[in-house]
Amino acid sequence: MEVLWPVVASFPRNSWVSLETIVSPLPVSSFDLPERRNFSSLLRGVCVATVCAFSLCACIDVSIPAYQRPDTPAKAAWSDRKGASVTAAETIEADWWKGFQDPYLNTLIDKAIAGNFDIQVLAARIEVAHTQISEAKAGALPTMDLGAGADFEKTTGQAFSKTYNLAAQVNWDIDIWGKVEKGVQAQKAEFHATEADWRAGYLELVANVSSTYFQILQFDDQIAQQQKTLATNQQILTIYQGQARNGLVPQTQVLRQQAEINRLTHDLYELRRSRAVSNNALCTLLGVPAGEFDLPQGHLQDRVKLPDVPDGLPAQLLSRRPDVVAAEFRVLEAYDLVGQAKLAQLPTIGLTAHGGTASYALNQLLKSFTFGLMPSIDIPLLDPGTRAHVKVTQAQSKVAEQQYRVAVMGAFEEVENTLVNLSAHKAQRAELLQQVARLQTVADQIQSQLRLGVVSQLEVFETERTLLDAQQQLLESHQLILSDTVLLYKALGGGWPGVDVQAQVKEK
Repeated sequence: MEVLWPVVASFPRNSWVSLETIVSPLPVSSFDLPERRNFSSLLRGVCVATVCAFSLCACIDVSIPAYQRPDTPAKAAWSDRKGASVTAAETIEADWWKGFQDPYLNTLIDKAIAGNFDIQVLAARIEVAHTQISEAKAGALPTMDLGAGADFEKTTGQAFSKTYNLAAQVNWDIDIWGKVEKGVQAQKAEFHATEADWRAGYLELVANVSSTYFQILQFDDQIAQQQKTLATNQQILTIYQGQARNGLVPQTQVLRQQAEINRLTHDLYELRRSRAVSNNALCTLLGVPAGEFDLPQGHLQDRVKLPDVPDGLPAQLLSRRPDVVAAEFRVLEAYDLVGQAKLAQLPTIGLTAHGGTASYALNQLLKSFTFGLMPSIDIPLLDPGTRAHVKVTQAQSKVAEQQYRVAVMGAFEEVENTLVNLSAHKAQRAELLQQVARLQTVADQIQSQLRLGVVSQLEVFETERTLLDAQQQLLESHQLILSDTVLLYKALGGGWPGVDVQAQVKEK
């Protein structure tokens, strides 16, 4: 239902034709008595219709409750599988990867942040969301249309006619209920959500670069260890072959050792393949075409140090993890969209102002003008789409709330799993350190016995092979602990501060 009040004024300036001839109201003073009564009845009818419409609108539910963060299960403390209390870090430095004390890793991360295309896509989305805020704000501003035209007409038996016109119109839908402002708040929430998405992508990128770098260095050490193991087994094979020729061992012993060499050679090829694939993955993370960059060989345990994970308050998790923050911003966005949909059920007050001029001669065009002002009230009484949209936004709001809860529960699980893995791998490393130390002692003693002629060279090689296997496991354990530490920093939200979602949107 729309109620209109047209008001038009005409100002002729000796022009041949004026818009006054197109739209011109009759002065009220020229009405006779019956016409005045009819006009009064019309006004009373309009007023009654408006009052009834507003009364019906009063029955519409436009209540907007205060925003509240969706409730989630509380978690008091972190713990590993054994039940020992393990707390998360309250504060982590923004450049936490420097705790690994590897300058080359710092260089790679800087290069990845500058060149990675995934992070650039996320940054571009921030810019899109920011410009959409201005687009949403424009809904509360007046709009203006300006046009000009000419009409040339020739009818048989009549003279050729020309008409020129110039017109302008201004429309303004007044946001008296705050519907547009709700849309602006929703878009601000989306803007902050995209910022949090960028932070989450930033953390993901840093974690992936670090883990891939550690993995490549581990492959380098494993390849070197595998080559030593292969050389030792080649020497053992030579001894077995000599013993077989003298009838001291059966030929099956030689075949068994040759098969062992085949297995070790296969594993060496696999390590080299894995190293090349991981290097290609690192190239993509850095924003370099795969194969255009080759990480120099290095030793993991010499380059990268194991940092100490600090203790802190686990309650900081929900206010610092970017993915959780983004999920809450989208809950707030859905909340504001519900409010906007509800307010759209209320009457809309608009003002339309128009003016123009027309003339048969171009040089006479600006001598006569017609202006008009038309206030209006649009009352969406029987628009099923408006009420249906309210239900749609409410359903979408519930989806956003559940997605927030999923993000929170996933964060709990990720932190718990990382802490469990970190605790287990540290315990395993302690056992491996003892195992390697004891095997090293055995190897030293066997070497001394060899010089005395007490043991054979074969026993020395067997002992070295066992020691190399244990060293391989220790190297793998070192890499796992480094990766667990990276994942823990990522799971705790990196070095980003906590965010008050609603307050941040209001400040923008």
